[in-house]
Amino acid sequence: MFKKQRAIIASLLVTTVLIIGSCKSNYEKLKEGNDRAKQYQQAIKYYNKKEYSKALELFELLTPKYRGHGEAEELFYYYAYANYYLKDYTSARYHFKNFADMYPSSNRAEECRYMSAFCYYKDSPNYSLDQDNTTKAIETLQLFINLYPKSERSAEAAKLIQNLRDKLETKAYANAKLYLDIGDYLSAVIAFNNALRDYPDTKYGEEMEYLMIKAQYMYARNSSEARQEERFNQAIAYADQFTEKYATSKYKDDATDYRRYSERGIAASKRTLAAWEAEGKLHKKLSKDSTRRSGQQQSVDDRTNQKSPQN
Repeated sequence: MFKKQRAIIASLLVTTVLIIGSCKSNYEKLKEGNDRAKQYQQAIKYYNKKEYSKALELFELLTPKYRGHGEAEELFYYYAYANYYLKDYTSARYHFKNFADMYPSSNRAEECRYMSAFCYYKDSPNYSLDQDNTTKAIETLQLFINLYPKSERSAEAAKLIQNLRDKLETKAYANAKLYLDIGDYLSAVIAFNNALRDYPDTKYGEEMEYLMIKAQYMYARNSSEARQEERFNQAIAYADQFTEKYATSKYKDDATDYRRYSERGIAASKRTLAAWEAEGKLHKKLSKDSTRRSGQQQSVDDRTNQKSPQN
């Protein structure tokens, strides 16, 4: 009984393996064959069935064979999209751009030019990472708008550009705040200034201008007494600009406090410098008196030696 069951199971496994092997063999035979038309038809079928990996393998075989033929335009078009649907945006953007460059008169050229830029957009990483692709996405989307200003896709491209700029704003804000958090106060001040210059309408503007006061105050407080007055005065200037610009800000009281702390810092640094100056003058006076007394004693000793009796 058990022997029969084992034999049946073994037979089923063998049949299954043979079926699977036969299917794979058919696909491999298709790939290795020379029937371009059949390969092309099957590639399109795989594409339409969303079997993009199989379609892509066949497209890769066919593109060099069809170059210069009438079917090449459609083939390159599907090739680019197969990469896109497989989320290989680096390859997809190259092939979309390649299509637009090879077939500038095609009614698909505009679409492919847009998709090439859109692939950069899809490859734009989280704001905490390197933003090279974000910058390139902005450039290529803006180029698309310049090339096709009347296109319906231009409005969408403009929205995407704004999304990308928002990401760069967030990165600029986060970087500047990081400098403040780790105590690199001068770098924080510079970074906040640069961010506000590059993104004057940023949603982080009010907070960054307040944090710039704090960073400048901390920079001044950690400076040598000889440089503190100048640097505290800069913090006061930032505070005055802030309270004038944001009269009802939730940071207003804190900005006023930093102004007051800066004034106290200036007064304290002046007292310290004055004490040091007085101490220096006293030290010079004591040194001078000591030198004078030493000289006077030497004169007395010389006269005493001159009056001593000779033996």
